[in-house]
Amino acid sequence: MLKKIDTVAQFEDLLKQEDRFFLLKHSLTCPISDAAYKEFQKYAGEDQSVPTYYLAVQDARPLSTEIAEKFEIKHESPQVLLFNNGKADWNASHWKITNRAIKNALTENI
Repeated sequence: MLKKIDTVAQFEDLLKQEDRFFLLKHSLTCPISDAAYKEFQKYAGEDQSVPTYYLAVQDARPLSTEIAEKFEIKHESPQVLLFNNGKADWNASHWKITNRAIKNALTENI
């Protein structure tokens, strides 16, 4: 199940509470982002061992910017990131966001 976050405070809480989670930066107006969101949803429906969150870039621009700056990862939308113990260990963007790529990220970033 996907959970939406909107604020820097919510994200900071996630970093403290979750050892490992995925976060999708999603654009509400982009067809590529819509396809990525569907792949992310598919993953979340199949594997609930790692929590899944998303932010809508239009609704949470300060949060999106904070993540890009804090982790020194160029902002892209759509973009999915895997966080492990407070670090961004993996990310993919645009058409590289697939259910299979997300699953592979877990096994490659243990």
